[in-house]
Amino acid sequence: KDDSYLKNEFLSTVQKRGAAVISARKMSSAMSAAKATADHMRDWWCGTQGDNWVSMGVVSDGSYGIEKGLMYSFPVRISGGKWTIVQGLDIDDFERGMMDATAKELCEERDMSEQE
Repeated sequence: KDDSYLKNEFLSTVQKRGAAVISARKMSSAMSAAKATADHMRDWWCGTQGDNWVSMGVVSDGSYGIEKGLMYSFPVRISGGKWTIVQGLDIDDFERGMMDATAKELCEERDMSEQE
């Protein structure tokens, strides 16, 4: 595992992916979002095989310390159209910090939308 790459180059690339798609394709990143949506639905419909799992935005049951009821991206296995959050994955301090920052942003967005 290359922690330096994950914490620097990879993280920066992911944060800038929308702009990169627009620059490379000279069109909106909406197609990328549409592809992700189609992949999500395929995984939900077809399920995952064996020990494989996918990341999917689902309602938190409190797993990994994420507030219960918050829509959050978790590792899930899918069978028969039903998802189950994968338990027991190792989370290091960097990953915990990123997860907590994401959860905080999602809670702030949720709270703001509930005030409107």
